[in-house]
Amino acid sequence: MNDAFYLTEDQRLIRDLARTIARERVAPHAARYDDAEEYPEDSIRALIDAGLYGIWVPERYGGTDAGCLALALVCEEIAWACAATATQYLDQPLGGLPILRFGTEAQKTKYLPRLATGELLAAYSLSEPGAGSDAAGLRTTAVRRGDRYVLNGSKQWCTNGDHADVIVVFATIDPKLRAKGVTAFLVERGMPGFAVGKKEKKMGIRASPTVALHFTDCAVPVANRLGEEGEGFTIAMETLDVTRPATGAMAVGIAQAALDAAVAYARERHQFGRAVAAFQGIQFMLADMAMQVHAARLMVHHAARQVDAGIRGNTYEASMAKCWAGDAAMKVATDAIQVFGGYGYTREYPVERFMRDAKIMQIYEGTNQIQRLIIAKELLDD
Repeated sequence: MNDAFYLTEDQRLIRDLARTIARERVAPHAARYDDAEEYPEDSIRALIDAGLYGIWVPERYGGTDAGCLALALVCEEIAWACAATATQYLDQPLGGLPILRFGTEAQKTKYLPRLATGELLAAYSLSEPGAGSDAAGLRTTAVRRGDRYVLNGSKQWCTNGDHADVIVVFATIDPKLRAKGVTAFLVERGMPGFAVGKKEKKMGIRASPTVALHFTDCAVPVANRLGEEGEGFTIAMETLDVTRPATGAMAVGIAQAALDAAVAYARERHQFGRAVAAFQGIQFMLADMAMQVHAARLMVHHAARQVDAGIRGNTYEASMAKCWAGDAAMKVATDAIQVFGGYGYTREYPVERFMRDAKIMQIYEGTNQIQRLIIAKELLDD
């Protein structure tokens, strides 16, 4: 894709750096980490060493403040190589942006410089066993007692929860208040009463740990509350408006990897005396796949550029970008397997991993059904 006409020189340099690191130091480990379901230590270290962990952090806190589009560009390149590593990478701004946008100066000074260097790792914990798409239906409670809040309950689907040093945890001061009771807290590793629970065995992104979190009379200082009581739902949703374009970019990366693999294989695989790429049926499949990827990338870049332009009411575009890109990744990855035929169904080639990884793109950070509800609401509300 010729995007040079709207990317700045800095954005192109960041993308090219991410592409080099992803292809030389992340991609070679992807199959091994996926097969073993191990944390991608070498891949994460490569990204940290390259300085890519700080691109979303303002310069005054030790980052490079490159913006949302740059973050999306990096996420696409990493996901092309390994979607699990990209998920881990994006979890840093997912857990850090609430601090940047809603934290006190003391909280920002304490956490952001070390998040920018990768010294600290962050996570974001909103979902619960009974509150997934219904994010306002939290049951984990936070009761204030003096200069502490006491948290009780369980969270689920927390990416990086077992490796994070600080987790933005959403709890409620009163379940009956629904969204108006949700409050955000900065929970640190090792706080008494906080424990990491079951690690999920997943179909895809298997090198990215997804765990349950448990709170049993966990005392969190009032100084660790993020924003005001009842402001947590707003914090959660506004954070997702910023990260959803980057999530969409990960889907684009998976789709591009699947398309690249399918094109290469169609050129080299011969049947009936010629390359399968010579058959119109395959050509039309590849053309449709390319259009899906191209459209997804343009939607993602548009939503990301809105964030960089200071547009905060971009829920409509962010949801469309995430939804379209997630669906495109699944369609393109599935079609890539079809191009490969029986070989695509084996682990000899990476396209089966692309399909497994693509499926989560339709589910996390808000299912694509929820994205459609959001889009419809934006359309129909005056």
